[in-house]
Amino acid sequence: MKYAVLAFATLLFISKSQAQDTTEVVVKKTYTTHDLGEYAAPTINGVLEDEAWNLVEWAGDYIEWQPDENTPPSHQTKFKILYDSKNLYIGVRCYDDEPDKIVKRLSRRDGFDGDWVEFNIDSYFDKRTAFSFTITAAGVKGDEFISNNGNNWDSSWNPIWYAKSHVDDEGWTAELRIPLSQLKFGSAEEQVWGFQSTRRFFRDEERSLWQRKPVDQPGWVSEFGELHGLKNIEPQKQLEIQPYTVTNTETYEAEENNPFRDGSENNLTVGLDAKIGITNDLTLDLTVNPDFGQVDADPSAIALDGFQIFFQERRPFFVENKNIFDFSVSQSQAGNTFGSDNIFYSRRIGRSPQGYPNTSDGEFVNQPDNTPIIGAAKFSGKTKDGWAIGVLESVTAQRTATILNGNGDTRKEMVEPLTNYFVGRLQKDFNERNSYIGGIFTATNRENLPEQLNFLHDAAYTGGLDFKHQWANRDWYVGGNITLSHVRGSEEAITNTQESITHLFGRVGADHVAVDSTRTSLTGTGGNVQIGKIGNGHWRFESGATWRSPELELNDIGFQRQSDDVRHYTWIGYQTLKPDSTFRRVGINYNHWSAWDFQGNHNYMQFNTNSWQNWKGNWNTNIGFNYAPIQYSNFALRGGPRLRQSPWMSFWNSINTDNRKKMRFSFFHNGRKALDNSIKTYYVEGGFVYQPINALRVSAFPSLQINNDQLQFINNFDDVNGSPRYLNGEIDQRTLSMSVRLNYTINPNLTIQYWGQPFISRGRYSNFKHITDPVAKTFEDRFVQYTPEQTSLADGTYAIDEDLDGVTDFSFDNPDFSFVQFRSNLVIRWEYIPGSEIFLVWSQDVSRSGDPTNGLLSSLGDNIFGQKPQNIFLLKATYRFVL
Repeated sequence: MKYAVLAFATLLFISKSQAQDTTEVVVKKTYTTHDLGEYAAPTINGVLEDEAWNLVEWAGDYIEWQPDENTPPSHQTKFKILYDSKNLYIGVRCYDDEPDKIVKRLSRRDGFDGDWVEFNIDSYFDKRTAFSFTITAAGVKGDEFISNNGNNWDSSWNPIWYAKSHVDDEGWTAELRIPLSQLKFGSAEEQVWGFQSTRRFFRDEERSLWQRKPVDQPGWVSEFGELHGLKNIEPQKQLEIQPYTVTNTETYEAEENNPFRDGSENNLTVGLDAKIGITNDLTLDLTVNPDFGQVDADPSAIALDGFQIFFQERRPFFVENKNIFDFSVSQSQAGNTFGSDNIFYSRRIGRSPQGYPNTSDGEFVNQPDNTPIIGAAKFSGKTKDGWAIGVLESVTAQRTATILNGNGDTRKEMVEPLTNYFVGRLQKDFNERNSYIGGIFTATNRENLPEQLNFLHDAAYTGGLDFKHQWANRDWYVGGNITLSHVRGSEEAITNTQESITHLFGRVGADHVAVDSTRTSLTGTGGNVQIGKIGNGHWRFESGATWRSPELELNDIGFQRQSDDVRHYTWIGYQTLKPDSTFRRVGINYNHWSAWDFQGNHNYMQFNTNSWQNWKGNWNTNIGFNYAPIQYSNFALRGGPRLRQSPWMSFWNSINTDNRKKMRFSFFHNGRKALDNSIKTYYVEGGFVYQPINALRVSAFPSLQINNDQLQFINNFDDVNGSPRYLNGEIDQRTLSMSVRLNYTINPNLTIQYWGQPFISRGRYSNFKHITDPVAKTFEDRFVQYTPEQTSLADGTYAIDEDLDGVTDFSFDNPDFSFVQFRSNLVIRWEYIPGSEIFLVWSQDVSRSGDPTNGLLSSLGDNIFGQKPQNIFLLKATYRFVL
């Protein structure tokens, strides 16, 4: 109750503080365009010399937005807009009295470096979504789809459009031609679109806007000016067909006598992607035998807590329009609310096979690495009336492994069944676009599961409703969602789910859950509700609660780390609105969290304060502190009892030098320490980015992580001298890695990129102990530690003789580990015509188990250099037909 009173008092303080703030009325600008009529369309060469530009007047009077909002910018900008039945044309003049100092840094598409100018077009006029087009002084194009009123900018959107820039004595100019087929709009005879333009003046790191937007005004798209004069333009139905071909060769170290691993493999793949405009608003994406390979490898990582690791989606088919399908269970401004959990996690589709065949000694297995997607279709878009629609249907193939025995006989065993995935998403804006309500439904169905795959669900369904309402010029909001899940399967599958680390129904001392081995389904709920204030003044806040019932299960097509959690959170933030003699901007925040399980145990309380600073010289720093006086874990003992974890404190701090410089540095570190020293962790990462010339950028970021935990889980033993043993040990873990990148841009359409990462994580265990009183207040009272006389190591196995009678009571493998990996990618990308590309890729991977007794650097050298890596050479070519 006292925490509820604290939260209420906090909200009351915020509301009273805000009474002194007054919402400033900003006049909305309008620009009236004109059709080309009899004039020839402008030639897109960056030089504003075509007669057609004389049809319309200049728009200008940009106003500074950053760092000193509502003041005249260092240099003015102006633009003109024309259109015809197929295209929108924009001409822009960026004044600069020192044109030789204009920064023209090269990069591939969406680089956004150097001087640039940007145009945002809300052609839906829904005040929540927009299309963004950016052109730099070096001629690099950038394009993003803006959603959630500016909170999401999706750079994976790659429309076909044309732009050129040119530097002259007055500064620089640019011309853009944007086909209307790449925009979405209604069929009204005269259109009104939202419109905004931003210029980055690189030397001063200054941003100026055509339509003024106060820094404390929430949202982005809702604050646009308006584009008028668009008459009798017809929505364009998009039709694009993109065939592709991929040829790849893989080489690796051959395995003796294994015919499946003879040292090399070759493969040729062809497929087809298509984009069909059903209406101007709604698009149908189809793919046949798609290539869902990714150029960037996932970074190396090891999770000792047993939970799965979240990786970002990179595959184009799933990334485009991903905002429509997004349904986060519990995102919050405060964080620390399992913000990665989502009803739809597209990386489940086409995942690695989940089964592995049963084999005997001397047998070889040809295990497939991935699950092909036979076909997929996606129907998505947003209508003029405010309906956001998304439907995704995908079928993945059945996969089998081939087993070869010593007699030369082979057999096949299914490792992944034929699976159908379905996602349906619907959202509707109303109340003058200040509110929305939506829903989602997903289904996963697997056919004809054999006995060896009975651990998988036959079917999994999830549904959810979400809403958000904003008022007082969008300064205030209330929102939330509710989620329902239902999974079905064999008794083995549902028992497996109940015992998984996400649920752990069999954990000792949990009276509200228990494993029922006869069940064939589970049904759970989750949700989130929050209220906040994000605009109008220095103060902002958000407070809310989120929950996941014990039976909530999203992981067939979603992402979920754990269940059985009810969590309250509050965030309060203060920010400056004007620069001073020291800072451009400063912010300070306060957060707190509390969590319970569904049995009512208070498992967690944490307090945080942090601050970020943008200095006058454009350095950026931040610092934060945490204190957690209460923490218990239902999961640390993997089915054992609830474990008390000692109160702890932590900090983090980062420093980033001026990102405009050719040489810039970054440094980040954080540390955590239990008050009784039972846990000590430290992580440090530092590095540099060096750009000696506009075409070349080099970066290197080494990092070191130290983890000393005196209660690191090892294993559970059910019956040792008549009682269970929850075995833990003290771990001394060191993780060393370095990410190296080199980008060379020959021109904006032809780039060479290299990424490499050596990685090693080594863990050494000692001081083995078993838990006896898991909730004891004093750390040493929670366990009994084995003495050296009770512990022996032979042939990689520890033996424990508790009563020293010479008989081993239980044994376990030596948990020490050393994992060494080196991954790299070399990519040559050529966009030979807009939308059509050729990729040449060389990927390397060396993954080995090292000797935990060796040092970090020596282990890297011994296990990377001189080893034969896995090499993948890939050539991909696409051609994009626009009909």
